[in-house]
Amino acid sequence: MTTATERLAELGITLPSVAAPAGSYVPARRTGNLVYTAGQVPFVDGKIAATGKVGDTVTAEEAAGLARICALNALAAVDALVGIDAVTGVVKVVGFVASAEGFTGQPGVINGASDVLAEIFGEAGKHARSAVGVAELPLGVPVEVELIVEVEPG
Repeated sequence: MTTATERLAELGITLPSVAAPAGSYVPARRTGNLVYTAGQVPFVDGKIAATGKVGDTVTAEEAAGLARICALNALAAVDALVGIDAVTGVVKVVGFVASAEGFTGQPGVINGASDVLAEIFGEAGKHARSAVGVAELPLGVPVEVELIVEVEPG
């Protein structure tokens, strides 16, 4: 069976460094066999990749790419806490999309996160999900993603 580390290598994906918390929280926390991540925004090399609202200055396709980045940032937080190979499944994805008035394509945007999780974990990457449109997100980003993953006992 291929490990998550091996699958990431096959896909040419390197998990980023964990972003320092911007407030009074931790990037990820384990309780029992679950790890919950804080909401992750599209940081790339320590900088925000984009700002704006989806359906206005950011296209749905661009936002889906940003959601992918957010998911990888969340996986980096999981990796730092328990190791990526400890993940046995993705339980839930919650995605927030800063939406222009009238934009209703939030599920398509959050597919960017869901798709990369399926690429990495296969069947174990299938998850429950919420895709929510919001007026504003921290730092003016268009997308924020949080994960709940199941991990090996221990």
